[in-house]
Amino acid sequence: MEFKKAGAVRKQFKFTWCVLLLAGLAQGQEGRLPPLSQPAATPAPKPSSPPPGPNVSQTPKPPNQGPTFKVNVRLVSVFTTVTDSHGAPIANLGKEDFRVMEDGVAQSISVFGRESELPLSIVLAVDTSESTRRDLPLEVSSARKFVRSILRPVDHMSLFQITENVDQVTRFTSDTKAIERGIDRLQVGAGTSLYDAIFLASDALMDREGRKVLVLITDGGDTTSHADYNRALKRAEQAEAIVYSIIVVPVDADAGRNTGGEHALIQISHDTGGKYYYADSLNQLDEAFRKISDELRTQYLIAYYPSRQVADSPFRRIQVQLDKKDGEGKSFQVRHRAGYYTAPAR
Repeated sequence: MEFKKAGAVRKQFKFTWCVLLLAGLAQGQEGRLPPLSQPAATPAPKPSSPPPGPNVSQTPKPPNQGPTFKVNVRLVSVFTTVTDSHGAPIANLGKEDFRVMEDGVAQSISVFGRESELPLSIVLAVDTSESTRRDLPLEVSSARKFVRSILRPVDHMSLFQITENVDQVTRFTSDTKAIERGIDRLQVGAGTSLYDAIFLASDALMDREGRKVLVLITDGGDTTSHADYNRALKRAEQAEAIVYSIIVVPVDADAGRNTGGEHALIQISHDTGGKYYYADSLNQLDEAFRKISDELRTQYLIAYYPSRQVADSPFRRIQVQLDKKDGEGKSFQVRHRAGYYTAPAR
């Protein structure tokens, strides 16, 4: 705290007062002033002997009730996509149409927005392993169209290449030409580290602001990852990344088709609030990218402060309910992330 010095010394102070003040200074008071607007405290008498033992508290301690763990009261954001029975996005709903539950407990919606204008951070991850060599030209052509259609000046995209290694070809940028130059540098590799790609792409999205999206173009097979399915999914959920999977399967009955990998991608997309698409031609690839772009432009932002502050479970499940139906009496489809981790990511 800073104090202002007095502007002038009043001449009417008596000589005897000055003498007393000087005498007090001479006795070691060092001119210290009590706090403003508070009387000077009278020094307490020193005890004749020190208290027994170091740091002895005179206040009785409450009985030990065990440790209590609490989480920071943070706003939980849930980006929600609503589509009709034909898969078309619905963009005219209001806050009153939604209900949010956390582990079965109703929550109060604090923030609601339609067609959110929040910036997008997108990782476009392209599988260029040997198994996708035949389809790579189609993937590249369709990816170019997607980049041009989705990126706004406020959005940023990073390009990843998936082979036996996972390479970040371009850093996050809003420059479409830089992304296209990165696409031109994609090269065919031997293996497929798909789960590693999900883990590392989610890690890159972890500290980004706004909406975070991971778009995968792959045949679904994983042959060389260090991370497994569970680690990949957890990292995506920790990053709050929405995963869209475009599964390229040229022949449905192909003996080399990895249906297990496909199902894993479908589940990851579901649990993060995204979606999966099958594509076996340029037109289907273009259509998948177009639908992803449309959804990202018509999402709802629903946010709430959790009613429970005690971290009684590491993962809390979210359910967004919508009772409203379309003109034909059919229910709308609601997609959002499955939940969130109460502890920070490590």
